[in-house]
Amino acid sequence: MQSKRNEHLLSILVVTAVFIGMIINFGVDSRQAVDARNTALQQYLPPAGSVDFRDPQQRALLKETLDIYFPENQGNNEALVLEIQRYLAGETAASISSKTPGSALDGSKLLEIFGMLLSFILVYVLVMGITYYGVQTLAIFRFTRMKQERESYLAELWTYLQALRNKEKKVAINPLKIFVYLGKACAKGLLYFILFSPAYVIAYSFKTRFDTDSFFFMVLLGVISNGLLITYAQKFFTFLVGESRKGYVETAVVKNLHNDYSTNEKSGIPLKNIFALRKAFPGHVFEHIYINAHQQYLAAIKEQASFLISGLVIIEMALNIQGHLCYELMQNILYRRFDVVLVIVLGIFLVVKATEIFTDSWIARDARRYANEEGAEA
Repeated sequence: MQSKRNEHLLSILVVTAVFIGMIINFGVDSRQAVDARNTALQQYLPPAGSVDFRDPQQRALLKETLDIYFPENQGNNEALVLEIQRYLAGETAASISSKTPGSALDGSKLLEIFGMLLSFILVYVLVMGITYYGVQTLAIFRFTRMKQERESYLAELWTYLQALRNKEKKVAINPLKIFVYLGKACAKGLLYFILFSPAYVIAYSFKTRFDTDSFFFMVLLGVISNGLLITYAQKFFTFLVGESRKGYVETAVVKNLHNDYSTNEKSGIPLKNIFALRKAFPGHVFEHIYINAHQQYLAAIKEQASFLISGLVIIEMALNIQGHLCYELMQNILYRRFDVVLVIVLGIFLVVKATEIFTDSWIARDARRYANEEGAEA
């Protein structure tokens, strides 16, 4: 574990040093480029109040005038008009946000970015915690249903209809039961549809009903969108199925550990244990299945974290949530303030590395704990 930690720290130092060098370089270059660009454009900008190049017609007139005087440079003339348009758009946005396009990266800007980064980290930690709980809960619930040989709701409805058709004595006609099966199947399908939907689709569906700039909405979108929850629940379920087929499970059954997966029996797996924050199944063979599957899942948390961070970046950019880190990232890319962009990217990189260090420490700690418990039992 110490070697892994040293590798992480070394990579952080190297990448941070490279980014700091690039930030300094881009900071100087961007200020010089902005000053040179503004100086070059000033000769084409008329006095205030005389001509407004924000008007498309007046920009077209400028383009025609330049083509008359400089017919050999029509391509450059068009590029100049577009550059003036971008410059004026930047001035407008700057006057609204009280920021100057191309302004230097100073202490106040760093503090502003740091505050946004803290908000981003808080959303990230909350979504990771909720999905960590949800992934295991959904996977365990699905695994117990499989062990109970439960079918899907549509399959259960079909079995029920077949029983009615064969006129089985124990099955009575109940129209309400049919609607219940159909309702559950539709609700499950709608839930899957939501869980696999991109965040911006869900957000714009509710945009007129919810405050999409709210912290709660960000956390909600991070949990239920982009297939994050259902994808890793399926992965954890696969780990559970794989472990349940190993030889030590039969050995545990021989040692009189419970092997009943009903949720309403003391020897089974109660629902309160499935939905508990801290999962534990004492005296049941599933305890060992869960522990080994959980160990495998911990290694996938780093992958899940990268997936989640990418999703949060897309959510903030796609929804244009002002005052958030990734919206600031997009704005600074637009204004070509690459020193600010690099600071934000470095912050996100450090969040990813912190997650990797935490996960590796967690895996090593659990491995030592279970090794000690097995040694004590032996």
